[in-house]
Amino acid sequence: MSQKDWIEKDFYAMLGVPKTATSAEIKKAFRTLAKKHHPDSNENDPKAEARFKEVSEAYEVLSGETTRKEYDEAREMFRSGGFRSPGGYGGGAGSGFDLSDLLNRGNGGGGFGDVFGGMFNRGQSAGRRPRRGADIESSVTLGFDEALVGVTLPLRLTSDAACGSCRGTGARAGTTPRVCPTCEGVGQVNRNAGGFAFPEPCRACRGRGLVVDDPCPTCSGSGRAASTRVVQARIPAGVKNGARIRLRGKGTAGEQGGESGDLLIVVNVTPHPIFGREGDNLTITVPVTFTEAALGADVVVPIPGGGSVKVRIAEGTSNGRVLRVRGKGAPHKDGTKGDLLVTVEVTVPQNLSSEAREALAAYAATTSDLDPRADLMSRATRTPS
Repeated sequence: MSQKDWIEKDFYAMLGVPKTATSAEIKKAFRTLAKKHHPDSNENDPKAEARFKEVSEAYEVLSGETTRKEYDEAREMFRSGGFRSPGGYGGGAGSGFDLSDLLNRGNGGGGFGDVFGGMFNRGQSAGRRPRRGADIESSVTLGFDEALVGVTLPLRLTSDAACGSCRGTGARAGTTPRVCPTCEGVGQVNRNAGGFAFPEPCRACRGRGLVVDDPCPTCSGSGRAASTRVVQARIPAGVKNGARIRLRGKGTAGEQGGESGDLLIVVNVTPHPIFGREGDNLTITVPVTFTEAALGADVVVPIPGGGSVKVRIAEGTSNGRVLRVRGKGAPHKDGTKGDLLVTVEVTVPQNLSSEAREALAAYAATTSDLDPRADLMSRATRTPS
């Protein structure tokens, strides 16, 4: 990357974030834009490819704490105009100003050499330094019970990797690349801009430092090709719907010895016909008869994965009451479990036999003095204090 870019390009604007954006906000903006403009999703669209390179360039600078600080300081210094002269950056003839003196004044500390040191000496072999591989995002769909106990799933992934035919060299089998004569293997060349020398990627070798005379027919000389592999992904017990699981080092392979990216797995859990979930507690609604609720009873309640527990319905239990069964919920991270919350639903029979109707009529007669709505009207007209 040309250091002039650090001064003239607004990387924050490229990613659509303010200068005060956090690292997480910058990362989120980059992922959104990279996914939108990725060449794989925009075939034969040079504008999308150019935009993808732009946001990648911006993220490369802003994602690092050191590079972001250097970039901010460089832009602030040159935007203020304090080091601009009629001859351009670095001063023109007769200006009496030597930017190299300014940059090198920090031998004993106190100059701007430390500020620009990393930026203007960003490695003579920048084009060939290790680069971390890209992250890959995939998704899985689990059944309700599977999410509770955890599973290991094989995921077939297709990603960019070193070409298997040329082993990443870009050269046809039996041949080897040669050192680029233009940049002498550095991957960068210096360009004068108003008396200021700016390093930029070598066009002859596209920043690789190597020239391929006989390109590999598989990757057309790029050294990269699509690779398909199977990854065994462990989904932990108790995972929630919408959870994102990161598997370190399972993403795209790095370049020039760089570390691999990560695999991000988005988990979708299918709903259960009778069980629900509130955090690490599971929920279920259990129908009971009027007599069970009035007189009390022991009812059998199913639990996820098979099996059951016996729950005591106390005498006089009202409709909608929630009973708690300890330790029958979803697993916590510490290995313990949440609870099963049982909601009592008193059912009303739709069809009564003559005997049942007579029995209920007799019950109504014996409880005629019990009026659950006795104070309902007075409470409705009462003025709040």
